[in-house]
Amino acid sequence: MSTAPITYDPIGVFLPQHGLQPDDLPQVTPRLEAARDEVLADDVLWSAGGSVPAAKQPLDAGFHRLPERLLQEYDERGADSELARLQATADRLAAEVDRVLVLGIGGSYMGARALMEACCHPYHNELSRAARGNRPRITYEGNNLDNDALQGLFDLLGRNAPAQEITDRWAVTVISKSGGTLETAVAFRMLLEQLRISCGGDAARLAELVVPVTGASGKLFDLAQALGCEEIYHVPDGVGGRFSIFSAVGLLPAAVLGLDIVQLLAGAAAMNEHFRTAAVGENVVLDYTGICHLMEERRGCDIRVLSTWGKRLEAVGLWYDQLLSESLGKQERGATPLTVVNTRDLHSRGQQHQEGVRDKLITNITVGQGRREPLAIGQSALNQDGLNELAQKTVPDALQAAHRGTNQAYREENRPTADLHLEQLNEFQLGQLLQMLMLATVVEGRLLGINPYGQPGVEAYKKNMNAILRT
Repeated sequence: MSTAPITYDPIGVFLPQHGLQPDDLPQVTPRLEAARDEVLADDVLWSAGGSVPAAKQPLDAGFHRLPERLLQEYDERGADSELARLQATADRLAAEVDRVLVLGIGGSYMGARALMEACCHPYHNELSRAARGNRPRITYEGNNLDNDALQGLFDLLGRNAPAQEITDRWAVTVISKSGGTLETAVAFRMLLEQLRISCGGDAARLAELVVPVTGASGKLFDLAQALGCEEIYHVPDGVGGRFSIFSAVGLLPAAVLGLDIVQLLAGAAAMNEHFRTAAVGENVVLDYTGICHLMEERRGCDIRVLSTWGKRLEAVGLWYDQLLSESLGKQERGATPLTVVNTRDLHSRGQQHQEGVRDKLITNITVGQGRREPLAIGQSALNQDGLNELAQKTVPDALQAAHRGTNQAYREENRPTADLHLEQLNEFQLGQLLQMLMLATVVEGRLLGINPYGQPGVEAYKKNMNAILRT
């Protein structure tokens, strides 16, 4: 794992075109600054460990300074730090198995998936082991109740046969703070039996190939103890599932994939410093929050379309869908998030965005520099498609033209857009982006007078489902 200076790299947010005037954002500056002060005070209150007022409960503000705490411990304790231990566990699994199953639902898997799709080879799981740098494939399960999908996974893993070669070996990291989430618990129970067979019934080996991420007590913790698992990582106190990406929940799968988890945390820490110190008009967190709030308040734009350009940020958008929905969807309020991938979804949702109800703010996320050399369209003797006149243009040129053309079409119809731009898609900038979206969400909650923590509505379905199953 490498280290680097924690310096903020700008992520651009621009006032929505045909949405707001330049002097609109300053009008809400005092409210935005007050909301920031409250979020910072929440962090101090949580860190002090004292009693929390009833109006603030639950107060899951532990995510805010988690990147700094982990990095500081890494600097001070080295191999004994949680980061170093996570990396050692990931490297051990990478040397011993060819696939790791990540079992979890909601925030227990969506962050890991977002990191994988953004930073790994687009076809990571289909590559040979050597082409993957000897890192395992990652498969996600325990996030639904789909019988055929689970059966298909059993087929993939190989039923009722001990693993012989490394390419047949697999491990499980099961992620659940309580262990009581039915979807994950059911999948773990069934896959544990398959893993026992794969290990040839060796209980000690089974314990080595199960790495739980859970609370310090609860059903999963007790089960891990019964299995004899020596490597058990904890979801920190005061960190809710959808805010847990910079804990072992997201860091362990990222390390298994070979991502630089120190750089990921350094990016998040840089965003924290920027959030604390930059003024409105230069503060990406406050500006994004203010723009979204004003567009909803003044223009009725209560649908937030996160428009990702290229395929690699779709899972980041889906992670953000949960973050916004569970944090602000309370008291019959809260904007509805929607993730689209362009240019793919210009051929499905684009018509509605262009001429449908005027209830949407479209925020584009673009990436300046790809990881691979641009592919030119090229000359062909078969020019029936008429593309020879574009032979020197590249795929990124075409994507940029689509982005500019789409924004122009929206402007001409007075459809508001904003832009977030990343120069590169790497661990540092992704850490910045994810922390920015988490901070913006809690700032907006405080701005609206909504507690952004907790998800009481989700608990209702769980209660009813369990009651029905046990009738």
